[in-house]
Amino acid sequence: MKNRKIVVATSGASGVNLGLKTLELLPASVEKHFIMSKNSEIVLKKEMKKIANVTLHENEDISASIASGSFGVDAMIIAPCSMNTLAKIACGISDNLVTRCAAVMIKEHKKLILAPREMPFSAIALENMHKLASLGVIIAPPVMAYYSEQLTLEEMENFIIGKWFDLLGIENNLYKRWE
Repeated sequence: MKNRKIVVATSGASGVNLGLKTLELLPASVEKHFIMSKNSEIVLKKEMKKIANVTLHENEDISASIASGSFGVDAMIIAPCSMNTLAKIACGISDNLVTRCAAVMIKEHKKLILAPREMPFSAIALENMHKLASLGVIIAPPVMAYYSEQLTLEEMENFIIGKWFDLLGIENNLYKRWE
């Protein structure tokens, strides 16, 4: 069985730690690719720790390997996903590597998970989410559930990332399951 290739991207600044932690917790057997938007880059330069076995791509490099369907990326998650990035994807705008990779995921019928981070959602954002969901994109904002009895921020993050891994078909024990 071939190694899975998964792209993790961050857009916007709020919640970048969730994207980084998602990248960190992916199993070693996954080929990991990472993209950050300019807004994320500002925060990450100050906060990012080195993560092993990750290919970092510049958001402006739309000629990167992951921008092509023939490269064979299996899935992509944008966490957090800004409303700007979500709107661009919904309208088919591929003006950077994050939005280009998302477009490739949609055209190749591959799994694409968007984790919008804004609250409350405007009617425009909800309309864009509906449009993307009707195309098979998974809209999975970082929403808590209380049945797993998280007590710390780390446990809350693990719950959210565990739910995203469930959507990607990645086995995990990051949170207490419903009994």
